[in-house]
Amino acid sequence: MIPGGADHPLLEVRGVTKRFPGVLALDGVNLTVKAGEVVGLVGENGAGKSTLMNLLGGVHQPDAGSIVIDGRPVEIRSARASIALGIGFIHQELTVLDNLDAPGNILLGREPVRGGPLRLLDRAAMLSAAREPLARLGIAASPGVPLRDLSLAQRQMVEIAKVLSRHARLIIMDEPTSRLTPAETDRLLAVVRDLKAQGAGVILISHRLGEVGACADRVVVLRDGRNAGELARQEISHDRMVRLMVGRELARAPARAALPERAPALEVRGLVVRARPQCAVSFEVAAGEILGLAGLVGAGRSELAQALFGIDPPLAGDILVDGRPVAVRFPRDAIAAGIALVPEDRHTAGLVVEMTVRENLTLACLGQFTRIGLIRAKPEKDFARGRCAALAIRTPSVEAPVQSLSGGNQQKVAVGKWLSPPPRVLILDEPTRGVDVGAKAEIYSLMRDLVEGGVGILMISSDMEEVLGVSDRVAVMHEGRLAGVLGRDAFGEEAVMRLAVGSAG
Repeated sequence: MIPGGADHPLLEVRGVTKRFPGVLALDGVNLTVKAGEVVGLVGENGAGKSTLMNLLGGVHQPDAGSIVIDGRPVEIRSARASIALGIGFIHQELTVLDNLDAPGNILLGREPVRGGPLRLLDRAAMLSAAREPLARLGIAASPGVPLRDLSLAQRQMVEIAKVLSRHARLIIMDEPTSRLTPAETDRLLAVVRDLKAQGAGVILISHRLGEVGACADRVVVLRDGRNAGELARQEISHDRMVRLMVGRELARAPARAALPERAPALEVRGLVVRARPQCAVSFEVAAGEILGLAGLVGAGRSELAQALFGIDPPLAGDILVDGRPVAVRFPRDAIAAGIALVPEDRHTAGLVVEMTVRENLTLACLGQFTRIGLIRAKPEKDFARGRCAALAIRTPSVEAPVQSLSGGNQQKVAVGKWLSPPPRVLILDEPTRGVDVGAKAEIYSLMRDLVEGGVGILMISSDMEEVLGVSDRVAVMHEGRLAGVLGRDAFGEEAVMRLAVGSAG
């Protein structure tokens, strides 16, 4: 725990600078957090937010400037030192261990043990210690169930419970709601208000600016590694945050005109997925159409996408591409038929993050650059450079590892690897999760370019504004079934939610 200090802010970051080879990541950045205050930290991907948080977490050390906690300058040289100072991190990319259950993750490294020479884990004490943070978040995670058997949203809540259990005084939340349902998000924001009332300081990093505006006492904006501005509580608004983040007014996409009648690019007839053997799903995606697929977490949307791509082959039903039946038993069958999938979790399923930008961009079309089994290096590199330019992928080099890129640029790489040649059907599962407003606009522009070229897009999204703003039609799933399809004339948040919760009225 950090000792209390009424005369000093809980945290002061003073003129911090951090350089990496070829990149000035932070340039004289300042940040102050008081006890009992929620500070929103926003900025485009690549603005320096993650680098700043890595300094507080002991991953990196500043090249200049200082970090002051309760009036005392400190050096944070390791994650252990950060925890000892009372700093808790809720990371955007999950750090839980999938082979352990919820109590095992929450108490990892702090497990109570029984007396005696063997020092066996005290499971009863672990369950008791984990109960309070889990209950606080409204989680009913069964002991003994490994996290790999839970949904992404449930794993995210266990990650949050792990930090709450440490009773940290400065809690840094990096996109904590990106995988949560609206109800889970409301619960988490209530916990943030509780932490504030108890005197903790909270740094909330989120691209969901509405959430930042709802609970932040101040907003600090970073742009290109520098402080771009600060908004007091009464000054916070969506448009003001966006202007400071991007340094300009963000053009709003014009509404798409009603689509002319077109042949289906994708037809799904009576498809039964392994996770929902009692449900059959039928729908169509027209060539040049964006069909939004909405529904609550657990409705079966991602399972449907995996079945269409052959990751978990369907038990029954028909899939047709451009009117031709295709048998999808493996992903290679889907790719050969012209179906591509950008999965929900880009970090573990959509990209090989240890590989370079070039290698990821050419992974799905490597045959274009091989001769007698050998890769022709120059054509491959030229292709990757052209793809980076076309998609505005910001990277110091096509030889940079993908894991060094910001979230928005990683997502553009995940999409870009499927575009040579463009598929007939592109399935996008949460395409802008953890992506800033500028990168969102670029991804939406890319989607419009693809549908204008005749690609059919099936877009799975939990962001209601995105679903209603981007889609030509919206299909809504409820408990594995298709509850209804809404045309543009029937669009509305209430109409979508009625179908999502199983109410047709």
